[in-house]
Amino acid sequence: MINEQINNSSITYNEKILDHFTNPRNVGVVKNYNGRGKIGEVGCGDVCEITILVENERINDINFRVYGCAGAVATSSAVTELAKGKLCEEALKLTDDDVVDFLGGLPEQKKHCSLLGIRALKQAIYDYWLYKQLLDSGQVTNRDEHEKIREDLFQQFANEF
Repeated sequence: MINEQINNSSITYNEKILDHFTNPRNVGVVKNYNGRGKIGEVGCGDVCEITILVENERINDINFRVYGCAGAVATSSAVTELAKGKLCEEALKLTDDDVVDFLGGLPEQKKHCSLLGIRALKQAIYDYWLYKQLLDSGQVTNRDEHEKIREDLFQQFANEF
């Protein structure tokens, strides 16, 4: 066990969390991904990005990159393990509780970290579906064109609020 000091209080992680923190699974960006989700802001705290490669509606490959604490790294790693090989519809049913259970618990102060990976996964699946729809309708021919449309839509939305 290791302890992490947060606001003068100590947080203890179990062995499975420490294993996923020190030996995270599926780190990086999936080559030729067709879905991407990114949650958080570096200036505000933790950030998680998940990329997926979906074939026949099954998540065949999944990777993550995260900026954050041990809990954020471990929970993001766990999300990739839970989602890999699942159909998109099955992966969308994964919850924060599934991540916490998979890791054998999580300190109460760190449960918010488990939200990042699940939310990034869901965003990646929705992004895949949008990309697939745009490809099928002929509105884009590759991932770069999709990323441009996605960024333009985000900017338009951000400018309205």
